[in-house]
Amino acid sequence: MAFVTKIKWVVLSVISLSVVSIIIHLSFAKLWTVNIVPYRAIASLHDDFSSVVVRQGVKNKKLWGSIKSLESLQPSFDARSNYTGPKEKNNGFIYAKVFGGFANIRSSIPDLVAISRLLNATLVIPEFQESLRSKGVSPMFKSFSYLYDEEQFIAYLKKDVIIAKTLPGSLMERRKRNEFPTFRPKSSSSPNFYIQEILPKLKKSKVIGLIIANGGALQSVLPPTMAEIQRLRCRVSFQALQFRPEIQMLGHRMVNKLRSLGQPFLAYHPGLLRETLAYNGCAELFQDVHTELIQHRRAQMIKDKILNEDLNVDSHLRRDKGLCPLMPEEVGILLRVMGYPSKTIIYLAGSETFGGQRVLIPLRSMFINTLDRTSLCSEKELSDLVGPEPPLPQNIFRTPPSKSEEELKEEWKRAGPRPRPLPPPPNRPIYQHEKEGWYGWITKTPTEPDPSPMDMRMKAHRLLWDTLDYIVSLEADAFFPGYNNDGSGWPYFSSLVMGHRLHETASSRTYRPDRKVVAELFNMNRENLYHPKHNWTILVQEHLNKSMTEEGLIRQSRLSKPAMFLSHPLPE
Repeated sequence: MAFVTKIKWVVLSVISLSVVSIIIHLSFAKLWTVNIVPYRAIASLHDDFSSVVVRQGVKNKKLWGSIKSLESLQPSFDARSNYTGPKEKNNGFIYAKVFGGFANIRSSIPDLVAISRLLNATLVIPEFQESLRSKGVSPMFKSFSYLYDEEQFIAYLKKDVIIAKTLPGSLMERRKRNEFPTFRPKSSSSPNFYIQEILPKLKKSKVIGLIIANGGALQSVLPPTMAEIQRLRCRVSFQALQFRPEIQMLGHRMVNKLRSLGQPFLAYHPGLLRETLAYNGCAELFQDVHTELIQHRRAQMIKDKILNEDLNVDSHLRRDKGLCPLMPEEVGILLRVMGYPSKTIIYLAGSETFGGQRVLIPLRSMFINTLDRTSLCSEKELSDLVGPEPPLPQNIFRTPPSKSEEELKEEWKRAGPRPRPLPPPPNRPIYQHEKEGWYGWITKTPTEPDPSPMDMRMKAHRLLWDTLDYIVSLEADAFFPGYNNDGSGWPYFSSLVMGHRLHETASSRTYRPDRKVVAELFNMNRENLYHPKHNWTILVQEHLNKSMTEEGLIRQSRLSKPAMFLSHPLPE
């Protein structure tokens, strides 16, 4: 009896202690919840940079005001008094096929006009291989008119060169039979190459073809005696090349929507393209299948002799040399250090960002108002811009034919010694994403498959999306490039935008960061990126502010202009 009583007292004591413990924990929890702050990802970064944010009025002027030291620069590319018009009797016709995306096309056309002027030839409206009808685009448009206003192009340049929409009928038939010589000029081709090599063949055959695959056909810097040719390139790029009216209307409608939000906006182009990353050896900045895709493209470039380097290189060393694009997370940190608040409107330009939305997550978490064309345009607006397109052929997956019972028995007999493996699992449907994923081939074959009809159509659509982004980037209150000219000679979207902004309004806020300096700054503070010290923020601000002034302009000129004229059309 006494033993049972003791057990009851022990149980009662344990229960009492438990109740007291619960009461104490609840009271502590109530006390602690007063100081708990909800986690909001990186939006709290604004507090860490409070030292760089000043009074509202001053901050706006520092972030959005014009660069006073560049206000004296004004465009002046009109022909001089001794400039003569095109001769009625010339040496023949030049037709051209232009390969590549938006940047390749836009940088190639001024070169073609300049070459036609140089050779005293009639230029046939260039063909864009990405927008031909064979790619499944709308039959409403020809190749050139898919992007640009053809009539405006011809009319504006009538005092410079004669431009024809097509070859005359008899010559067109001969072209189809490949009777005319064709050439593949490099982007670094000199005027002497055209005068000495191309002109004699043009005079003989009366028609020549040019295949432009490198984003240009004439060297960037010409002798002083050809200053008028340089001014002509400017007139073509900044005046003659006008987007077709539907693109201009939608682009300006997007700008008006951004303006209606009641605050300035910054345009940012990441520049994360697979070709760029492969050429510069930046594969290790990505993960898993993206690294393999970059390396596969790099191997193909080495095989095609586009690149003369080893396949495997140290990507982080390349990044430190300024050869790799700035990652969106790094750009977000730089902008926050400059004092841009988390509610700043960031327009994300570029029809393609390698790595997809995943690489943009840090930027979007720092700037909650990060928008793109899909945020400003409805599906109908984008569909109307594309125009009516013919339906693509159905790509129906066909399963292998079933085997007869006799065939199955024969396979079983030839299957090898016992014990036999377990039979395969029962059949299930093969889903579309399993057989047609954009990177699914990488695990099965070393050869990249040919683009599907849908891939070809999407390439053509990306040209249109880039035109919209180009308009918005030109009109933006500030522009920040994730990647611009690296000296390779390839044209880049950001380089074209920066050159055009320099022409339109040289004093507009266009950041020209030195990626090598930025990499050094990040290496100095790699452990405290989101809690930087004041000295580090001062260094970043000094570098980015200088990049917008004459000092940044001169540095950019030395790097970019020898490779691509339109990235720095100064003093022309």
